[in-house]
Amino acid sequence: MCVEFDNNLPIYLQIMNYIKKEIVMGRLKAGDKIPAVRELALELQINPNTVQRALQELERENIVETKRGLGRYVTSEELRIMEIKKEMASDLLGHFIQGMQELGFSNKDIITIVSEAVQDDSKQ
Repeated sequence: MCVEFDNNLPIYLQIMNYIKKEIVMGRLKAGDKIPAVRELALELQINPNTVQRALQELERENIVETKRGLGRYVTSEELRIMEIKKEMASDLLGHFIQGMQELGFSNKDIITIVSEAVQDDSKQ
């Protein structure tokens, strides 16, 4: 696991985002076992309490589930994984649109630029 931490965002949130991204990208699949807290902490060279907090928050969000005595696993609910993917897409789009508007583009201009980019990409 390779995570470059940003000093402007709490580490536990960055770990949560990393795990969510791994799930929506399919690197961690529904039902896959999540590495143990100490294993992740050693790998990331961070405090185990930070990893524990990230995993607890993921559990509260129903992204990770604990199987007593066996460890933590990615949720087996495909619908929840799709919700996470849509949430992440919405966040990306929101930041993109805000950035484009700050550059002075109208919503119509943004749609045109995105449409052209998607068409160019599909030709390759």
